[in-house]
Amino acid sequence: MQYRVLAADYDGTLAQDGAVDKPTVDALERLKASGRLLVLVTGRRLEELLDVFPQLNLFESAVVENGAVLYSPATAADRRLADAPHPAFAELLRRSGVTPLVEGRVIVATTDEHRDTVLAAIEELGLELQLIFNKGAVMVLPPGVNKASGLLTALGEMGVSPENVVGVGDAENDHSFLAACGCSVAVHNALGALMEKAHLVTRSDAGEGVIELIDALLEDDLAGALERGALGGG
Repeated sequence: MQYRVLAADYDGTLAQDGAVDKPTVDALERLKASGRLLVLVTGRRLEELLDVFPQLNLFESAVVENGAVLYSPATAADRRLADAPHPAFAELLRRSGVTPLVEGRVIVATTDEHRDTVLAAIEELGLELQLIFNKGAVMVLPPGVNKASGLLTALGEMGVSPENVVGVGDAENDHSFLAACGCSVAVHNALGALMEKAHLVTRSDAGEGVIELIDALLEDDLAGALERGALGGG
């Protein structure tokens, strides 16, 4: 077995409209039963993820807040992998009328229409922060913190090489972690730039595409798909 781990994004990949359907959950269970491990890699905050995804316990590890927080479903323990921005940052955004404004343990996020206000606040306070985009969302994080950095931390603790990982995603913030994986997969609804760089692209969107990927992993560890350069046969 070359590919021991499936690392998957949540929204737009496993989930549509915030929820993972039963066929996708069933496929994840089949993959886990094969002896492989699952890692979730998402921009969501842990609290909201637990509210919408009760099957998180299928996963060995969850990288949340776009790489800034690591969570172990088995122990319910979580820890920050980076420092949060100074509290003055979020306060300045609130005073500037930025809404919605999401504050996690590290991440601060809003919508793309506020990017100039976010940049102005960073400059005014003299902070070193980066902006990461995700299909209309703007996430603010410390430099060097992204889905790849979080995934690599998780894999190191699991004792798994990135070469033995298949990653699947759909958006701008998935570039880094897919590039870190031995095999990268974009679901059919992914952004064009992500599909261009992926080793494989699913024929179906989101969860149905992930099922295609899992079926190919269980069939022959992706050997046939990689040889054809496509999932789904033919």
